[in-house]
Amino acid sequence: MTDVIVIETNLEEERLYETIALIEAADGVVKGVVTQNVKVVTPATYIGKGKVEEVKRAVEETGAEEVVFDGELTPSQTLNISDVVGVPVITRTNLILDIFAKRANSSEGKILVELAQLRYIYPRLKGRGDSLSRLGGGIGTRGPGETKLETDRRHIKGRILSLEKSLADIEKRRKLYDERRAKNAVKSVALVGYTNTGKSTLLNKICKSDVLEKDMLFATLDPSTRYARINDEKILFTDTVGFIKDLPAELEKAFASTLEQAKNADVILNVASASADFTLQFAVTDGFLDKMGAYGKRIYVLNKCDLAEQICPEKYVHISAKNGDGLEKLKQIIFTELFLAQQNN
Repeated sequence: MTDVIVIETNLEEERLYETIALIEAADGVVKGVVTQNVKVVTPATYIGKGKVEEVKRAVEETGAEEVVFDGELTPSQTLNISDVVGVPVITRTNLILDIFAKRANSSEGKILVELAQLRYIYPRLKGRGDSLSRLGGGIGTRGPGETKLETDRRHIKGRILSLEKSLADIEKRRKLYDERRAKNAVKSVALVGYTNTGKSTLLNKICKSDVLEKDMLFATLDPSTRYARINDEKILFTDTVGFIKDLPAELEKAFASTLEQAKNADVILNVASASADFTLQFAVTDGFLDKMGAYGKRIYVLNKCDLAEQICPEKYVHISAKNGDGLEKLKQIIFTELFLAQQNN
């Protein structure tokens, strides 16, 4: 476990909770939070000089080993803050990349994580090659690509090209699989949505499977496909990596390939949590789906309704995947959309 101090410049309460959850998912422990409403960016350190000194005092008082900046910094800003506070500084992107590296199990997942890492690092190496050595061994520094990140830019570029070729081969095989599925007229449903909304639990309940389900951000990284029968019809269900607001562009680009199942699915379950800001969660997911051209029929599922402290709008399908509440109704809605809706049009 790594003790950290958080620098928070986004003063939304929900954002801070999410940042803390990300740190915990990366095996970090938050020892303090320093906030600043930045109206004018200080070029050298982003936040003001006095605020950097406040971070330094927090580090010294708590014995924190690392500072997490909840946003993006230039390499020089990262180093300048680190020089003052005396411990490594990482950004929100470093943090999310670290979690993805920790969760990657399949060969495809490991390729995607390394590719995202290298795409993030590559443009930041210009003139700041020493920055990598400052990261140390805390959170935000692990992953399949960590031993390669200290090579020069030319070698990194070559590695990126090699990984892109490997990924293209995987995508080609997936496309063939999708074509076979379509030829066999097997209907498919994709479970998509914000991270930690219970998609894996829902998949397990519907398909009676044992995909990893855990109450943490990005517990699922690699897509999992299982099948279930509804009214004697075989249907494929695919659980996908969760979305998050302000997902780094490198990860968004790298993991687009794992969401091809969602793009090609007959029905998409957009899953949000009734115990969180579900309006935001639905909107973030819709934004990603629209961007990637996933235009299958969308069913909006509000999970964790047993934990809701607010009235849930009736326009959503209300369920509790954990308790099984509302699942039969959801399955019949899925069946209707897959097999009856077109007949009625």
